[in-house]
Amino acid sequence: MTEYWVSQGNKWCDFCKIYISNNPSSIRNHELGQRHKDNVAKRLAAMRKENIAKEKEQKETARAIEQIEAKAQRSYQKDKAKFEETRESHELDDQEWEFDSSSGYYFHKTNGFYYDPKSGFYYSDAIGKWVTQEEAYASPHFTSNAGNNGSTAKKSLSTSQSKSDENKANMFHNGSAPGPVVTTSLNPKKNTKAAPSSLAVGKRKRPVEKSKVISDEEKAALKAREAARKRVQEREKPLLGLYSKPY
Repeated sequence: MTEYWVSQGNKWCDFCKIYISNNPSSIRNHELGQRHKDNVAKRLAAMRKENIAKEKEQKETARAIEQIEAKAQRSYQKDKAKFEETRESHELDDQEWEFDSSSGYYFHKTNGFYYDPKSGFYYSDAIGKWVTQEEAYASPHFTSNAGNNGSTAKKSLSTSQSKSDENKANMFHNGSAPGPVVTTSLNPKKNTKAAPSSLAVGKRKRPVEKSKVISDEEKAALKAREAARKRVQEREKPLLGLYSKPY
């Protein structure tokens, strides 16, 4: 009695999506059938179609990347040429412009303009703000001969910066915490007067509230609520220990 029955089980066909008997003859007969052959052909055709679509998508992606890189290269060359042109146009005449080491700007000896080599902007007390090269050259103050005004502006700028440095040093020696130091503006015409405080002007008065007219129903409701409150207080007085209990 050493022999015993063993179940062969079933085999799953992934092409036909069915179970078949797990023995060589059943498997061979199923694979030689027309249904199995058609399903295998459909699966191979679908795989070829997926591969073709994937290759097409990869080619389109590579073509888009090449177009983006080419456009970026053209933009870079254009920006580089524009930068070189701007730098050449911003070259200063050594005879008219003098470098101010205290401010880090170039100072024009004739018209008193300042030039920032980092940003390429120009400043003058007559204009009162930083402007581009086109706006500075178009200004009538740039071509006018104002040597005294230029020296005065240079002196005022150096004086304001020396005062700010002195204030920083005093704050450090006095032991106060270092913080942002507000320096004086280059424009002396700028008005820095603050708005008046609300306390100085006067406090706002509340409008006089009009007496509200109470109807008879509201009066009765208020009277009933007050009576209920008194009853609750009378009932809770012994619990609070306000009165001694009679023995």
